[in-house]
Amino acid sequence: MTLTLKPQEVPFDDPASICMFLPSADKPFLATPAAIAEFGQEQIVRCLGYLRGQAEIRNGLDYLQVFHCPEKPEPLWFIEDGPGGAITALLPSDY
Repeated sequence: MTLTLKPQEVPFDDPASICMFLPSADKPFLATPAAIAEFGQEQIVRCLGYLRGQAEIRNGLDYLQVFHCPEKPEPLWFIEDGPGGAITALLPSDY
């Protein structure tokens, strides 16, 4: 399975591009059952690791990151909520 991170819509130097995709006790990492069924837990964790690396390189990313896989009917989304929220891997149909 080949997943490709799509370019984010917000420029990297935009003030909204501050998400680090770094799970913590205050910001847990979750994945919806549909995302796990479609992409698998191992692949989702690899994508999160990739996002963390990109966030470090770019000093933050937009809150919504999208991975495309030509073999799947839906992309894999990652959303980082604001303070008190979570980092969630989900399908667009989960939203």
